[in-house]
Amino acid sequence: MKKVLIIEDNEKNLYLLRFLIKKLGHEVVEARDGKQGLETALAEKPDIILMDIQLPVMDGYETTRQIRSFEEFKKIPIIAITSYAMVGDREKTLNAGCTDYIEKPIQPERFIEKIKKYL
Repeated sequence: MKKVLIIEDNEKNLYLLRFLIKKLGHEVVEARDGKQGLETALAEKPDIILMDIQLPVMDGYETTRQIRSFEEFKKIPIIAITSYAMVGDREKTLNAGCTDYIEKPIQPERFIEKIKKYL
């Protein structure tokens, strides 16, 4: 069983992500904003992080950069989960330190396929 940190402020998205991760048999820890996400990552040491980009307090780009600044988080997969789907948005998330990118609205089958690749 892996530990998955979901940093997401939207209750419906959080519910869906939590449901899909638990269905795969993994533990879920949650944070509702970027600052809480950073603190939870440091405290919980997850195996993978699912990162919303539009977050209160600190956005997903900055949260990812700060998480990546810690040596033990250099290789942990951080997957951006975002509605940003314009030209250049994927590159912006990858440049911030995200490993991969999943567009919202989440398509459960494609989401599970991609997450399995990292777990």
